[in-house]
Amino acid sequence: MVTLTIDGRQFRAEEGQTILEVARDNGIDIPALCYNEGVEPYGACRLCLVEISKNGQTRLVASCLYPVEEGLVVNTASERVLANRRMLVELLLARCSRVKLIEDLARKLGVDKPSFRPEYLENEECILCGLCVRACREVVGTSAISLVNRGVNRQVAPPFLETAPDCIGCGSCAFVCPTNCIKMEDRDGTRVIHNWNVEFKLQKCKVCGNYFAPEKQLEYIRNKLNLPEGFFDTCPNCR
Repeated sequence: MVTLTIDGRQFRAEEGQTILEVARDNGIDIPALCYNEGVEPYGACRLCLVEISKNGQTRLVASCLYPVEEGLVVNTASERVLANRRMLVELLLARCSRVKLIEDLARKLGVDKPSFRPEYLENEECILCGLCVRACREVVGTSAISLVNRGVNRQVAPPFLETAPDCIGCGSCAFVCPTNCIKMEDRDGTRVIHNWNVEFKLQKCKVCGNYFAPEKQLEYIRNKLNLPEGFFDTCPNCR
């Protein structure tokens, strides 16, 4: 265990924990749009920046990546931190001007509108946090999508910007997306993920008759766990 100070309060934390984890465990709010406890931290959005003091020096670090240390002093809302967050959220607002999550965060930080607004990003909703890509790779294990291109052309996409042949339709990408920019819907026994141009036939429960998951997803799980044929003939509610 180590002892550290966050915003003037002392806390005990386990070695290996990050500043963000300890802060949130103790009710201290630090914004972080690219963080999800189900995947490895990435530090993409940089909104979780905090100011640390160590050996008489101060600097800004991404709290989702920085591990706690004995005697560490952390300030989560210094003027230096807030100035950087305002700049970052202004850039996000310029990119995703119609996303409510970004608008609310900007309002909270006192950012009324961005200094510029590129016309080519007029309807953009993706903040390039990479959560969907990491969930697909680390949790599902398929890597059906990835971050491609650079600069203003950076985007999340399947191979060759066409369909996603390795996608199993699980919807993990849509589940972790903080801005709800991944559009997925189930209709008439079919799941459609519009962003990746894929459709999946849904499995129908032999007991209640309800559709409950894509057949491709269930087959993927069955093969991975070496489950018997017919294991997913019934839905979780009827099993």
